[in-house]
Order: sequence, then C-alpha cells, then structure tokens
Amino acid sequence: YATELAERGRKWSTLTRHLAALSKWHQLHGPNNPVRDPRVAAVLEGIKRTKGTRQKQAPAWTLARLKAWVKALPTTTAADRRNKALLLLGFTGAFRRSELVALDIENLRFSEEGLTVMYFGSKTNQYGEQEEKAIFYSPDPQLCPIRAMHAWLAALGRESGALFVRIRKGDRLSFERLSDKTVDDLVKRHFGKTYSAHSLRASFVTIAKVNGADDSEIMRQTKHKTSLMIQRYTRLESIRQHNAGMKLWL
Repeated sequence: YATELAERGRKWSTLTRHLAALSKWHQLHGPNNPVRDPRVAAVLEGIKRTKGTRQKQAPAWTLARLKAWVKALPTTTAADRRNKALLLLGFTGAFRRSELVALDIENLRFSEEGLTVMYFGSKTNQYGEQEEKAIFYSPDPQLCPIRAMHAWLAALGRESGALFVRIRKGDRLSFERLSDKTVDDLVKRHFGKTYSAHSLRASFVTIAKVNGADDSEIMRQTKHKTSLMIQRYTRLESIRQHNAGMKLWL
C-alpha cells in the first residue's frame, strides 16, 4: 500500500498521514499493527530517501512589500473595509484562516492599549479552551489593524454575530459567515497568486523573527507549542537574513 501511494506521486506527508490512520485503527482493534512491522519501516525508509520529505510551504512577504500592498487596498465599499480588516487581523494576529472565519463580534475587546481577540479551539487546542491574541495600534493609520477593524464594524452595523460575512452584489451585507476558501482567495487577489492564506502566519513569524522577536514572544501569538515549529514557519529568502555572522563585529 505504501509503495503504491509513492508510485502514484503522493507526497511524503500524505503517505505518513494515511499510515498514521491505519496504525491508529489497528491500535484500537487488535494487537498486531502492520505499520510497526520492520519490513514496512524498511520500505518507508526507501521511499523517504527517494522522494524526500520537504513539504511545499506557503511563501512569506517582506514588511516593505506588505506595507505597499496594504496602503494600496481600497476602502470605499463595505467589502473593501471587510477585506482590509480581515487581512490585517490575519497577519498581525498570526491567525489560521479557519480561526478568522470562526470569529464573532463578541470575541473582540477594545481598550486604550489595543485589541484583544478571544477565540476557542485552535488546531493545537483540541479541547476548546479559550485563547487570546493581542493586536496593537500602528502609528500609521493606513496600516493599523485596529482602525481597520473599527471601520469594518461601522460598516457592518451590528454588535453580535459573525465578524466576517459574505457581501452580495450592490454591497449588500449578509448574515452568512465567510468560508476559509474566501480568505485564501482574498490573499491571492490582493497580495499575489503565489501566496496563500497560510502566508499570513508565515509572514508574521518571518517578519517578527527578522525584527528580533524571540521564539517565546512569537509563540504567544501563533500559539505554537515548540520552537521547532517556529523554525519551520520562518521563511528567510536570503542566507544573510537573521544570521549570527552579522554579529561577529569583525
């Protein structure tokens, strides 16, 4: 089965996910787990060497590029204001797209210090415990996620319900929650087709890292559990970026 998946061009991550499901089924239904068989391990090692394990990763953008894109975003219609608020919140909060579209207006808490977003049950929080993310004011009004959120809420005109909703022709607001596919489409439309919704998180990690944030600070926002995941999320286009060789002071 593993060999057939490999010959059909399945990625290593796909193959291991399928085998993990098989392994779990056998753990629950009997003592003999074929996935743990040494012969299967040998086959997997061969496939791993042949195919490699590198996953296709969503690219990240630079801060300068992001600023230019955000300043070019239109803000005339309700749809424009929704899109800007969503993209800025997604980036500054390092949100997954599923988390963004699940937010309700009641999840927002504004204060003089900024915005706190409360939500329940992320990918790494399977038991639905409440989590929080802090969003801060930007000195540049055009780049400020909190001002963008206020503009969207004013257009939305509600105090409860889904935060990001579909908008019909004629700029007519609906009560229907956005799908996570829409988040991906918006990123591609405004930031480029090479990017995806996952680029919001990848760009947050990369830009924060380049600007000197340590892993623990980044993890407070991304909610990753280990520094290893931060390393996987960091996209550095140049070997000269965030390199200790620059700190030798020779």
